[in-house]
Amino acid sequence: MPTSDSASAPRNHDPWNKGRLLGQKRPLRPKDVWTIRVRLQLESRKRDLAMFNLAIDSKLRGCDLVRLQVSDVYIGGRVRDRAVVIQKKTGRSVQFEVTEQTRRSVQEWLDGRDVVNGGYLFPSRFTTRPHISTRQYARIVQKWVASAGLDSSAYGTHSMRRTKAAQIYKKTGNLRAVQLLLGHTKLESTVRYLGIEVDDALSISEQVDL
Repeated sequence: MPTSDSASAPRNHDPWNKGRLLGQKRPLRPKDVWTIRVRLQLESRKRDLAMFNLAIDSKLRGCDLVRLQVSDVYIGGRVRDRAVVIQKKTGRSVQFEVTEQTRRSVQEWLDGRDVVNGGYLFPSRFTTRPHISTRQYARIVQKWVASAGLDSSAYGTHSMRRTKAAQIYKKTGNLRAVQLLLGHTKLESTVRYLGIEVDDALSISEQVDL
């Protein structure tokens, strides 16, 4: 039986978030994107290159990216210019562009694979799973980030989702466009997701002279 002293003694357990950087994960900068892309190309990591490029272009959540079907992005022997998927979280459809370099990397990833019967674009190596898990995807992202010499605690799967959206907003200031691309139902969600502050809004307003 435990004594009264041992029962009342505080447990020396570290909190789950000790040493972790919480809050929104940073988007990658353009130079970080190119650093990671070049490394993957030099190492001939075709799957990772296709996954990275699609993650940037699609702006999808990790749960939607790993569930992509071959038929979502590939039809008639070629990679689509645009794709439409149903988001798992909202049940709403979202469209995204597939740029030329992404089409090329996806084509190279699919070359030599049996894609006649469709299936998942990024299948799992484990027979018990049809596609890579979101946890595995998160580990892959951490490796990408580390390869670019970045602090892995500051980046995550949402960094992939936010990267292109942040650049589009920075260059155009068009929140509505970013909202549509991210598949948000409310503009307020896009504002919070991008971390837009009053100073950002004022900077945009100052560029408009009436």
